[in-house]
Order: sequence, then C-alpha cells, then structure tokens
Amino acid sequence: MIATFAGAEETGAQVADAAAETTAEETVLTDEVVPVFVSEEVVQELPEEASPEYIGDVPAAANTLRDLVAAMSAPEELTDEMRCLAGAVYFESRGEPLAGQLAVAQVVINRSESRRFPSSYCGVVYQRAQFSFVRGGTMPRIKTGSAAWVRAKKIARIAHQGLWESEADDSLYFHATYVNPRWASKKTRRAAIKTHIFYR
Repeated sequence: MIATFAGAEETGAQVADAAAETTAEETVLTDEVVPVFVSEEVVQELPEEASPEYIGDVPAAANTLRDLVAAMSAPEELTDEMRCLAGAVYFESRGEPLAGQLAVAQVVINRSESRRFPSSYCGVVYQRAQFSFVRGGTMPRIKTGSAAWVRAKKIARIAHQGLWESEADDSLYFHATYVNPRWASKKTRRAAIKTHIFYR
C-alpha cells in the first residue's frame, strides 16, 4: 500500500509539473501574439533609396518625353515583335518629333489589341497594303548604327511598356498631311502631329 500511495503521489507530481509547463508555454505564446497598441501616431521616414531614379533600368520619372527618351536604354538585341514595332517607328516617322514617333508606335500597339487587325506587332506591320515602307512582305534594311534607329528602339520600348501617354490615344489609323485618303472622312480625328494626322 505504501508503494502504491508513493506511486500515486509521484504521478500527481508529474501531472502538476506538466500542468505548470503548459501554463508557462501558454503565457509565453499569449505574450507574443497579443498586439501592443499605441495611442499616438507613428510616422516612419522612408530612406532616400525608397525613391530611386531608376526602377530596374527604366527611369522612375521624367518631366518630358525628350527626358524619358534620353534616360531610356536602347537594347542591343530585340525580339522579332519589338523589331517590327521599332521598324514601324523608324520607317514611318524617324523625321517626326518624338511625340509623332510615339504616336506611330501607339497605332501599331492599338491595332494589335483590336479584333479588326492581326494580334501581333509583326502581323500589324506586315498586313497587306497597310504600311507603305513594307514591300513584297519585307522591311527594308535598317541603318542599325544610326541615331534614328537607337531613338526608334527607345520609342518602341516606351510605347510597349506604356511609360508615356501618347497624343494618338486610341487611334487605329494615320496618314501624312500631304495625302487625302477617302477613308479619313469616316473616322474620328484624334491628333495632328507635324506631318501626320491620327484617327480612330
């Protein structure tokens, strides 16, 4: 009987110890998960690095399209799609102001997103009888070492990434000011930039 009683006491002690450990664990967990509220406003200043001049290799901000083009890098290698977009800018508008070049790129992009036209930049550019620089289904040779090509690549990238709002807006068509196509009277004019007029 004594042995049994002692065993029972020992068991009770173990249970008491286990209960004490559980209570201690619960107390620790409770202290960790209960949020501490403060009555005053807390303002944490961001470090200067939080507003970089570049996000990746894209300028974070620019005051003018010219500034953005100047700060933008021009990739050496282009995908076929980006080459088609840059090619359209180069051949259709390299003598135009930057806004006019961006507007041409915007038309190609808008067409690729419209159900009325092919769904890729190259499909839009090579669509029959749409762009006068395309002959026999091919694009002429580009002077890849020229400043005009470097600029066209930058404009294509800006337009593709939506980094600057174009005056062309949702335009799907454009023509030179020295021609007067019959279809123009049936379209809504969106912008006129130097020698090009843009329509929806």
